[in-house]
Parts: sequence; structure tokens; C-alpha cells
Amino acid sequence: MAVAERVLIERHTSQRMKMIQKGFLTGLPIMFGYLPIAITFGVLASQSGMTLMELTAMSVFVYAGAAQFMGANMIALGAGSIEIIIATFVLNFRHFVLSLSFMNRSKALDIKWKAPLSLGLTDESFSVASLHTKEANEKDGAYFYVGLMLTAYLSWVLGSVLGGILGDVIPESLSMSMGIALYAMFIALLIPSVKVEVRFGIIAVLAMIFNYIFNIQMAQGWAIICSTLLASFIGTLFVKVEEK
Repeated sequence: MAVAERVLIERHTSQRMKMIQKGFLTGLPIMFGYLPIAITFGVLASQSGMTLMELTAMSVFVYAGAAQFMGANMIALGAGSIEIIIATFVLNFRHFVLSLSFMNRSKALDIKWKAPLSLGLTDESFSVASLHTKEANEKDGAYFYVGLMLTAYLSWVLGSVLGGILGDVIPESLSMSMGIALYAMFIALLIPSVKVEVRFGIIAVLAMIFNYIFNIQMAQGWAIICSTLLASFIGTLFVKVEEK
């Protein structure tokens, strides 16, 4: 009896490892994409005055590329913590939608898996997970998503640490030029949406105009928050009017 149970346990463990390995291999493209961006974030965060421990903790607990770039930039501008938290919340609000969609696509998974896995969702890992919905119905399929999301998560954290270390080594002229990554990331997020609907580009332009106006009257951190909220609100009304 003990031998039979041991064999079953070994088979079960082997199946779990296969699913984790499959998730790891599936997540390799995300890892190769994350590493250079995470290194850039680490360098910029270090140059903005954050310590290696602070920028690493930001990647560990926040784990949101665009929000972290924005946060590092706001820190460099002298924005307050409340301003940074609110701006991060607004920018990452889409993760509520991603999490709900992921839970709907993976109905076969136990609820004990859905909650922690949703914390590992990013734009990229969500896109890949959406292409692999059949794994949710397989035995120990949750371990596939564990391997996928851990690969992305650990590569982002590791890249941030490497960037933080390099931030004190590379020439300042080179680190300053890496600041273009902030704008490149937001443009990369915007262009696909504009290709689908030009109105999203109009909303982005409105946010720029509002930010310029608000900068005259208030601190830059609050100007970013107010311009984002106002442009989003107008954009929502604009979309509703066009859809009628």
C-alpha cells in the first residue's frame, strides 16, 4: 500500500513539474522582453535617487512596468507619496479588468489558485495566458500558469536589481539617454489602441494639454493625476456619444 501511494505521489509530482516546465518555456519570450526594460527601470530609478533596496521592493510589490517608470519619474520630479500612489492606481486600474477576464477564462481552476495567479497578471502574461486557456482544464493545469507568471515576475525583479547595480557604474550621459524608455513604453502602449480607434489618440492629446495647463496652477504630481482623470472622463463620454 505504501509503495502504491509513493508511486502515485511521484507521478503527481512529475505531472506538476511538467506543467511548470511548460509554463516556463511558454514564458521565455516574456522574460527576454522584460529583462532589458527592467534593467532600464533599475538604472533610471537609481539615478532618480532610489536605493537598490527601494527599487527592488518596488518591483517586488508593485510589479507594473509603466507605473514603475512613472513612479520613478515622479520621484525625480519631487512628487509626494500620495500623488504617486493615486497616479499608480489610476494607471493600473485596467488590472481589475484583466483579473476578471482571466478568472472567467479559467473557470476550471480552483478559487485558491485564481486569486494568487491574478496578482501575477501583466499585459504580456495576460495575453499569453489568454492563448493557453486549455491548460486550465488539464490536470494540475494551475501549475502551468504558475510557471508562466513566475518566469515573467522573477525576470522583472532580477532585471531591476541588475539595473540598480549598473546605475552606479555606467556613465551618467548613457543613463540619461535611457530616459527615452519611459516615453517609448507609453507610446508602445498607445499605438496599438490608436490603430484600432483614433479617439484614443485624441484622449492622449487632451491629457497632454490638460497636464500643461494644470502644471501652471499645481505641483507636477497632482497635474499628472488631474489631467489623466479629466481626459479619461471626457474620453468615456466621447466614446458613449459615438456608440449611440
